[in-house]
Amino acid sequence: MTLSLANKVALVSGGSRGIGRAIALEFAARGAAVVVNYNKSSDAAEEVVKKIQEAGGKAAAFQADVADFKQAEALVKFTIETFGDLSVLVNNAGITRDQLIMMMPEADWDAVINTNLKSAFNCSKAAVKHMMRKRVGRIINMASVAGQMGNPGQTNYSASKAGLIGFTKALAREVAARNITVNAIAPGFVDTEILDAMPAETLENAVKMMVPLARKGKPEEIAYAAAFLASDEAAYITGQTLGVDGGMAMM
Repeated sequence: MTLSLANKVALVSGGSRGIGRAIALEFAARGAAVVVNYNKSSDAAEEVVKKIQEAGGKAAAFQADVADFKQAEALVKFTIETFGDLSVLVNNAGITRDQLIMMMPEADWDAVINTNLKSAFNCSKAAVKHMMRKRVGRIINMASVAGQMGNPGQTNYSASKAGLIGFTKALAREVAARNITVNAIAPGFVDTEILDAMPAETLENAVKMMVPLARKGKPEEIAYAAAFLASDEAAYITGQTLGVDGGMAMM
């Protein structure tokens, strides 16, 4: 198989559902041992682990609120102790708390920034220590087209995802000398639970008007992009944001 991830150990934050779940399954199918992080969805996380193990792969689940530095640190420690390494970190954990800024509670701003952006700092800081010693690693941050274009009612979400893009570029420069690459993926409308909050008609019209390919993306299509960035074939790519959005943000 091309883009093999054999002998790699991957940690996927928010790996129990949606895009994170698809990434965990795709990485395992390509030979990686995978730690599936979750905060509250224990049953969903265990289902992902079971599916990987039944297919002959290696996986484990670990509960941690990655917005908390100590818990993120414990997650990285668990990964290394369980599988002996950490080759690929996918900072995928994310939430939405949509509201116009005039009515947005401060708590909703803080929750989104902490879960979507601060968690990437927390996990990356812990992971980089190990990757620097090994002189190799891959970090993949899950940004969004909202961080490139903005989205009304999502100042918190758009800010967190734009922050991830800047974080990606800065960290890529810091760790490049140790053969660690840092890239971001910016999905558009992807068929996950996050879209369930949008009225069906509104979503359908938005897809028709904003997406040149005129359809929603599949979680698996984001996972394929992540597998490429995690592979040895992507060794000369760093500091980049790969749009997987059906053409929404042509930059």
